[in-house]
Amino acid sequence: MIKFYFHPSPNPAKVALLLEEAGLEYEIVPVDTRRGEQFAPEFLAINPNAKTPALVDGDAVLFDSTAILLHLAYKTGQFLGADTPADRAQLLSWLMFIATGIGPYTGQHVHFKYFAPEPKDYAVNRYSFEAERHWQLLEAQLGTREFIVGDSYTIVDMAFWGWGRPVPFIFGADGWDKFPNLKRHFDAISTRPAAERAAALASQFQFKAEMDDEARGFMFPQNKRLATA
Repeated sequence: MIKFYFHPSPNPAKVALLLEEAGLEYEIVPVDTRRGEQFAPEFLAINPNAKTPALVDGDAVLFDSTAILLHLAYKTGQFLGADTPADRAQLLSWLMFIATGIGPYTGQHVHFKYFAPEPKDYAVNRYSFEAERHWQLLEAQLGTREFIVGDSYTIVDMAFWGWGRPVPFIFGADGWDKFPNLKRHFDAISTRPAAERAAALASQFQFKAEMDDEARGFMFPQNKRLATA
């Protein structure tokens, strides 16, 4: 049985969608990051980077959402698009673009916009600019096509969907207005039964919602250095 270490945030959402789309049986192990469960020794043994998601599939122990997507796609032979050098190159390129561009810059944008202490004008400006620039590249890619890569639904679309769900929080209530092609694509994916099941997973567990001092200590451990400086 696959064990899926889950928190209701963008990167685990990608994996949840693929597990549901592929019809794989799995057991969810909730990891409440605002309670510090990502630092438990038993979880660090699976993911030394102390982040969700992680996945155990027999002898395969994986962390990082992109690695997990590739593992499950190759395991099942599904959602990899056309098996041609041109299509596979595009799939890998856009998948890594989401992993190394959309994810990190969006995450930093959210951190500095909502959680960092003042002064932060420079950081907010840098990361909001870079986040929007990366999203606009993905928006342009979908300007004349149904799917991000090739002619079929792939793990690249699933990777995008994970980050699409919190857009109103990331960019504000009118955030989707900047990305009409992405909104169309996000809505189309969200109507799939697998996406509805993946989105409902969070309701099965009670995760801490408050960003109080305890949660900030676990989410932003680097701030301990400031307190002792």
